[in-house]
Amino acid sequence: MITLTGISASSGIAIGKAFLFDIGIFNVEKKEIASTQIEVEVHHFKEAVLRTRDEVKRLEEKVQRNIGVDIAKIFSAHLLVLEDPLLILDVAQKIREERVCAEYALESVSKNISDNFSAMEDEYFRERAVDVFDICRRILHNLTGVVRISIEDLTEKVIIIAHELSPSDTAHMHDGNVIGFVTEIGGKTSHSAIMARAIEIPAVVGIKEITYQVRNNDTVIIDGSHGTVIINPDKKTLEEYYRRQNEYCIFREGLSWLRDLPAQTDDGYRVLLSANIGTEEEVDVIKREGAEGIGLYRTEYLFLERTDLPTEEEQFNVYKNVVMKVAPCPAVIRTMDLGGDKFLTQLNLSIEMNPFLGLRAIRLSLRYPEIFKVQLRAILRTSHYGKVQIMFPLISEIEEFQQAKSILLSVMEDLEKENIPFDRNIQIGMMVETPAAALVADRLAKEVDFFSIGTNDLIQYTMAIDRVNEEVASLYKPFHPAILRLIKMTIDAAHKEGKWVGMCGEMAGDPLFTLLLLGLGLDEFSMSGSSILRIKKIIRAVQLDEAKVFADEIMQITSATEVQKTLEEMMTKRFGNILEI
Repeated sequence: MITLTGISASSGIAIGKAFLFDIGIFNVEKKEIASTQIEVEVHHFKEAVLRTRDEVKRLEEKVQRNIGVDIAKIFSAHLLVLEDPLLILDVAQKIREERVCAEYALESVSKNISDNFSAMEDEYFRERAVDVFDICRRILHNLTGVVRISIEDLTEKVIIIAHELSPSDTAHMHDGNVIGFVTEIGGKTSHSAIMARAIEIPAVVGIKEITYQVRNNDTVIIDGSHGTVIINPDKKTLEEYYRRQNEYCIFREGLSWLRDLPAQTDDGYRVLLSANIGTEEEVDVIKREGAEGIGLYRTEYLFLERTDLPTEEEQFNVYKNVVMKVAPCPAVIRTMDLGGDKFLTQLNLSIEMNPFLGLRAIRLSLRYPEIFKVQLRAILRTSHYGKVQIMFPLISEIEEFQQAKSILLSVMEDLEKENIPFDRNIQIGMMVETPAAALVADRLAKEVDFFSIGTNDLIQYTMAIDRVNEEVASLYKPFHPAILRLIKMTIDAAHKEGKWVGMCGEMAGDPLFTLLLLGLGLDEFSMSGSSILRIKKIIRAVQLDEAKVFADEIMQITSATEVQKTLEEMMTKRFGNILEI
């Protein structure tokens, strides 16, 4: 029996036989071609691209019919890759200039693009390398005539084990023969993970070299809730996980009745449970989980994986689709949080020694107001179609917020002159992500309509650690009394001015903190869709006074270790296995 741990991509437990999925990686040789064959080879490549485009269009239609319109839009992005001059023109140029075969030129160009994505620190952008690989693999199959193995050819229920899975692969999983999957690479934001959650099959990603430890037909257990994979379990472990699988199904069924109920304490105190999203295709998923709106829409993903900047019309159409889908519930749209590890290549910005402390988020928007204004116009126009709230990221002082708001007001004036409708009373808020913002929250609260606490960065900046650096990961402590005090300070300052406060960091979706945050007065919890019903169950099972007493007790503790211990003991005693299932 072998037990391995990776990243939870989609919750649930799957037990079944392993199927090692061969993704058909090519060993492409460099072959020189005669000068008379150059244009023939370029034509051969372009024909393969056209055949690939037809394949992707058919796949898009199939996913749209069987899974949903939003998930199918992943393949719309693939079609854009097939039209990207960085890929198509560069391959043709390489064939002509170096007189090499199309297969070699394609592999070289696609590898450069994939490597650029893979080298990025941000998980979302590393995952985009998989999309490029998927498209290029399809073109290579069409160039060589090799028939690729497809998941849709499976005839029995299996657990897929693979180095990686592309959206094209996972698109066929809805047929029911794939009951879960494990990959060596990937993360929560990969398209494959999004699709796994959409069709509700357990998935664990990021387990290095698992393809070398599993053989076809081995018995495999996936615990997608905890990121655990067990290979060839003994009888006792197998029986235990069958029991857990049954408990999980009962647990999920037991939560489903909460989906349409308000997040309200036993004594009638109401909060809002919203969801964080980064792409349009996630909206259907969060609605199924009972989200009461969008607490954080990360718009920066529209600006990446492209050679040009998104136009106002393009942004408007995407934002409008999202807002109309969640209406009449609210959608908090955050302006682009670029910089740090999210690179805006179109501006050719210089490399910074400490990008997380450099020109990023609102600082970048204020430096390039012409780009900022285009986005603000698109967001304001969207506000005519639903309840939209605008949020500025990484505000650390009053002047930054005032500058951003001043630009927004000027855009409003332009729209009014053009007779373009928008919500003139749209709420304007900011994220509290730095100690500086929390410490002057009493001043900022007079300027804003709302706060949203971004605990991921707030913890990182307060504790002076890089949260993606494994050498100091142990110092990333949401339980630290300093973090809790900054949160309380922010909430109290906002409430004194009659403003509401949300939280969109990971703490909001962690059931360990639910009672504490409720007691501190948090008005809105925004999290991943899969956490919503669990958090709602806790909120509906307590009374506000109970939460306040508990919060007062926790705020007296001076040690992060003791805070964690007390939270775990109290929540386990009060809610039992809701923290573990």
